[in-house]
Amino acid sequence: MSVRINDTAPDFTAESTAGTIHFHDWIGDGYAIIFSHPRDFTPVCTTEFGAVAQLVPEFAKRNTRVIGVSVDNLEDHQKWKHDIELFGGKPVDFPIIDDTSLTVARLYDMLPADAYLPKDRTAANSATVRTVFIIGPDRKVKLTMAYPMSVGRNFAEILRALDAVRATDGVPLATPANWVPGQEVIVALSLTNEQAEARYGKLAIALPYLRFAKAPR
Repeated sequence: MSVRINDTAPDFTAESTAGTIHFHDWIGDGYAIIFSHPRDFTPVCTTEFGAVAQLVPEFAKRNTRVIGVSVDNLEDHQKWKHDIELFGGKPVDFPIIDDTSLTVARLYDMLPADAYLPKDRTAANSATVRTVFIIGPDRKVKLTMAYPMSVGRNFAEILRALDAVRATDGVPLATPANWVPGQEVIVALSLTNEQAEARYGKLAIALPYLRFAKAPR
């Protein structure tokens, strides 16, 4: 079964470049982003890991931990980290999971259940292992994304999506198209105008069903 929004994120124990990870414990009291890759030493993935390394301080400001998954072993991960730092200019200060067993890939439905990757596999053999999950402090899946091998992920968009998830998580708010922090948010229809104004201040009513308010700080 696929992992869907609002599912409890599958828990697992795995070895990583930062030691043994007990995933639910590792998340702590904040958010987590788990992102996967076909294989180490591949061009698009190297640029993506470099982008994440550069953004680690931004994720930390948002009380969010990031963790990578690759279907190669720890020895390869450690070697690959040197290339990533050389390209991206920042050390890889986040764990990379050894998923040679495909345990995490199967738990998160990154591959077909009967997938088999030969020892001499190429990145193309694991092309479907390129997904992103944002997980909340409640261990629930808040957002998922999947990309093909040929399209490098936009981690600025992933950061923006994280901001939107955090701004609307558990409250009667939503974000409009192309929203960025600091812009107005949409008030849910579960609140009357009076209730919404009492909670969020004066509304900007574009349509009876489309009401904007300043984003809470």
